[in-house]
Formats: sequence, C-alpha cells, structure tokens
Amino acid sequence: MFWQKRFGDFADRLIHYKLPVRLRLWNGREVSLGGDPLVTLEIRSVQALRRLLRPSMATLGQAYVEGEIDVVGAIDDVIGAVAQIAAHAGRIGRHRPRMVRHSRKIDAEAIAYHYDVSNDFYRLWLDSEMVYSCAYFHTPDDTLEQAQLQKLDYILGKLRLQPGQRLLDIGCGWGALVLRAARNHGVRAVGITLSQKQFELASRRVAEAGLADRVEIRLQDYRDVSGPFERVVSVGMFEHVGLKNLRGYFAKINELLTDDGICMNHGITSSDPESAESPLGGGEFIERYVFPHGELPHIGLVLKELSAAGLEAADVENLRRHYALTTQHWSRRFEQNGERLRELVGEKRYRIWRAYLAGCTYGFRHNWIALHQVLAVKASASDREPLPLTRDYMYEPPPASGAPPAAE
Repeated sequence: MFWQKRFGDFADRLIHYKLPVRLRLWNGREVSLGGDPLVTLEIRSVQALRRLLRPSMATLGQAYVEGEIDVVGAIDDVIGAVAQIAAHAGRIGRHRPRMVRHSRKIDAEAIAYHYDVSNDFYRLWLDSEMVYSCAYFHTPDDTLEQAQLQKLDYILGKLRLQPGQRLLDIGCGWGALVLRAARNHGVRAVGITLSQKQFELASRRVAEAGLADRVEIRLQDYRDVSGPFERVVSVGMFEHVGLKNLRGYFAKINELLTDDGICMNHGITSSDPESAESPLGGGEFIERYVFPHGELPHIGLVLKELSAAGLEAADVENLRRHYALTTQHWSRRFEQNGERLRELVGEKRYRIWRAYLAGCTYGFRHNWIALHQVLAVKASASDREPLPLTRDYMYEPPPASGAPPAAE
C-alpha cells in the first residue's frame, strides 16, 4: 500500500504537465500522464519504482540498463520523456565528476573499456571511414559519410598543412585523419592511441593504403611522445585528460610543437561555467557506464589553461549543432542495427549505448554540452605569425585526393 500511494502521488504531480507518457507497473496497473502516449515505461519491480520516484537521467538510465525498466516507443521520444519527468519531478543537485588521478594505467584502462568493445560494433553505426567524433555539415541533409569527410578536410585546412611537415594526431582513433592528411597533403603523420583494437585496425588500414612510409600508428600515451612536429591535432581525446591535467596537457602540446607550428584541439566541452553542472543527471550516467573518469571543461577553462601553458588561441569555433546532427545519425544507425548489436555485445552494453547515443543528441540540442575547435599557436611566435590575417583560407576547397598542394 505504501508504494501504491507513493506512485499515485507521483503520477498526480506529473499529470499536471500533460506528458505523452504511459506508466505500466508489474501488476498491470497503468497511468497516462498526458494525451496520446508516445512512450510507455514498463516498471518491472518495486526496486524500479523506487528509482522512478526519485527520477533523473542517471537513475532512470541505470534502471533501463539494469533491466528494471523497459521502454516502448522511439528512442528519441523516450529520452525526451525521461528528461521531462526528471525536470518536473526530480531533485537534481549539482554534480561534479569524481576527481581522479589520471595515471597512465588508469587512463589506459578507461580507454580500453570504452573503445575496445569491438571494431565490428563501431562499424555498424559509424560512417565508412569509422570517424568517431563530431562531423561537419554544410547542410542538415548531408549524409554522415559526406559530413565526416568534410570535417576531416575542415580540420586539415585550418591547420594549413604543407608537404613534408610532421603531423601528430593525439587520439587517432582508427586512423582516418592521418591517412587523409598523408594522402591529400603530403605530410608525414604519427597517430597515437591507447586502444589496442584501434591500433591494430589503424595499422592495417595504413598498410593497405600503401602509406606505411608516411604514416605511423603507435600504441602510446601522449605524455611519452617526443617531437618536434610542425602540426599537432587532437580530436575527441582531451575529454579523458581530466580538469586538473589540462594545463599539463596543453604544455605537452606546446613542447611538441615547433616555434612556427600550429595546433588544434577539437573536443566536447561543458556548458556550465564551473565545469561541474550535470543537467538532470546525464553526466552521472555517462560517468558510470560510458566514459569512466571523463571530465568536461567549460571553454573558459580550456582557454585559461591553454594560455597558461604558453599557447595563444587564434580561433575558437563552437560546433554544438553539428554534433547534435552527428549523434542523431549514429543513434538512427544504432537503432537500425539493434539486433546485430545485441548479439555482438550483449543486452546490457546494447542498452548502455542505445541510451547514450540518443541522450547525447538531446544534450547537444539543448545546449547541455558543446563541441569547440580551438586553433592555437605558440604565444612566443608573434614574430613569425604562422596564420594569415583572415579566416578566408579555412574555406578554400581541399586538394584532390592523392594530389598534395605545392609548398608555399
């Protein structure tokens, strides 16, 4: 009787908001929270009901992942419904991720947990080049394949690559960026990763492309790399660095960079100025199940630590809307390949990633998180000025594949 009363009080509170949600208990009792329900949450036990009565993206996400709650409806509608329930009925305080000492061992374990699931797993919902980072859309109708190649060319164009230069890619994934840089710009590229599976596949792709004389893939921590490099790029990696380690991370990039070099950091940022807020508990879910030890800085903190490390931010661009489109493509492909993905990684991990990808789309759309590209040079390089006066060069057409541009 106690839990029935609590459930009744909870439903009465939410009915006022007319949410398109139906709640179904294990005993068959149903309550509609609005008009025609788009989503049904099937509460399978009293334990699951306890989580529902203290709702957040974290508690309801955990209940779904652990099989205590099942969902019926399109996954985007489910995430939207959960967010509304948490907003109207939750008690959400500020959440700061646990501060972790980011040792080489801890970071390697965290990377292995996230990236070494299975190359086949990622292949089922990424683009054909397996680029696992924010794409760049000229129009919302661009295909994911188009947008990812456009992103690679956009980054490489911003870096003003010249034939013969050395490029370091920190967190190279499955090698798409270093391969394109060597093939189209004539650079000598080094890509580093802490993921064994990424290292193996990226190395194989380099060999198959006949670029082993120009591209090297290493299983290596960025703290152990020696330079110099005329260009340094990091795409979707610094989220694993840790807030306390940002200055050291940027100082290492500064150390690796030649005096007239250019670097870019492309990564997810928090929309909270204190680098702490986790709207409706979404960050807690990601920390528990998806990115252990991940920490997202606000762009203000990024620029502060970058400057303190001796670099000058020359250009800053927010691609938040592009990442919302990217994760939407990923989520749809994930849904289309749901049964095969379940077979590959099991029910629990399938649920984790299903909720994560759709939740990211919601988060980027609602400005909970953002994506910033920061182009930088050495602060001491003012007498060399490696970048043009305007941004016009960033929008020049990329060179044709296999035809590196002539050196200036």
